[in-house]
Amino acid sequence: MLVQMLPDTLTKLVQMSDATQFEPAGDQPQQERRHALYQSHSLDECITHVSTPKGKRKILKAMVTTACQMNCHYCPFRAGRSKMKRLTFTPDELASGLDTLQQAGKVEGMFLSSGIIKGSVTTQDKIIDTAEIVRKRYNYKGYLHLKVMPGIEYDQLYRLMQLADRISVNLEGPNQERLDALAPKKDFKRELLGMLQWAEAIRREHPYQKLAGTVTQFVVGAVGDTDQELLLMSNQLYHKAGLTRAYYSGFHPIEQTPFENLAPTDPLREHRLYQASFLLRDYGWKVEDLPFLSDGNMQLDMDPKRAWAEMHLRSAPIEIMQASREQLLRVPGIGPVAADAILGARRQGRITELSHLQKLHIRAPEQAAPYILLDGRKPVRQMDLF
Repeated sequence: MLVQMLPDTLTKLVQMSDATQFEPAGDQPQQERRHALYQSHSLDECITHVSTPKGKRKILKAMVTTACQMNCHYCPFRAGRSKMKRLTFTPDELASGLDTLQQAGKVEGMFLSSGIIKGSVTTQDKIIDTAEIVRKRYNYKGYLHLKVMPGIEYDQLYRLMQLADRISVNLEGPNQERLDALAPKKDFKRELLGMLQWAEAIRREHPYQKLAGTVTQFVVGAVGDTDQELLLMSNQLYHKAGLTRAYYSGFHPIEQTPFENLAPTDPLREHRLYQASFLLRDYGWKVEDLPFLSDGNMQLDMDPKRAWAEMHLRSAPIEIMQASREQLLRVPGIGPVAADAILGARRQGRITELSHLQKLHIRAPEQAAPYILLDGRKPVRQMDLF
């Protein structure tokens, strides 16, 4: 039935599905990524199950076009790459396709990106036109995540933020030097960082409007970038540009690109960056608190919170009955919810055993055990049998 209604559009969406995996759309990006490239033969393979600020959603990931005039060294869409099938949609096609899939219960939102053709401003207009048709003609109230092209106009960005729930401004590198090595035609400060700064200014100028949140993405590990560089920029954006979250996409080589012979980035590095980023965003940590090695990267064999605790708390454990909320958040196994539960329980009585922490719904109190005191004593831990 769906294919009879929109044969050309849905066929092209199926053909494009492999291309859309390169950009994360939700709050659990590592679960979105496929382990191997393949050619789709099913409409279901065009749809990604993602976590969004509005909960779990089935999201259609699409692009206005897979053609691009840019020459980014790592990108599968770069100009002149013959292995990329070039497909283009009109705004009407994309909007009607989303409506058809939404009416059929197949999707609950859309992530829309694009290669750049005839400049960023022209390409951005195609994305805006698609979103306006979706919102106005089809009266669609669901989730929209829209990509911001580099160096667009202020009014275009404002309109995107009115239409979308979330917008992406991908910095790719943490500074101009790294960006030059990744994408020589892009200007870090004016075309990319400036968009994030504009977005925050727009939110401040229109405090009573419902406007999209902003996210960014970094390409990790292709051009010598360090964890410290990436997290310094992420932290600045969290505190000064209202960034919702940063994505860290580990580099993997693509045939027919200048970087095709580079080694892929260890997925564990990507995972450690997310852990550290959440410490900065949600736990009140500072970049200088993070346990960087001498090369500016974090160790891979231990998560950053535990690595910090090994350095600072193993020999000087904190007293659970006296610790501040900030101190509690430094302990492995204790997050914001657990810290608040401990503070509340302390007003009712004494916490003297790991089982008391378990009753506060702290899922793994044994993770905290080496770094805490319970009523002045080291907690009793069951010995490992093996």
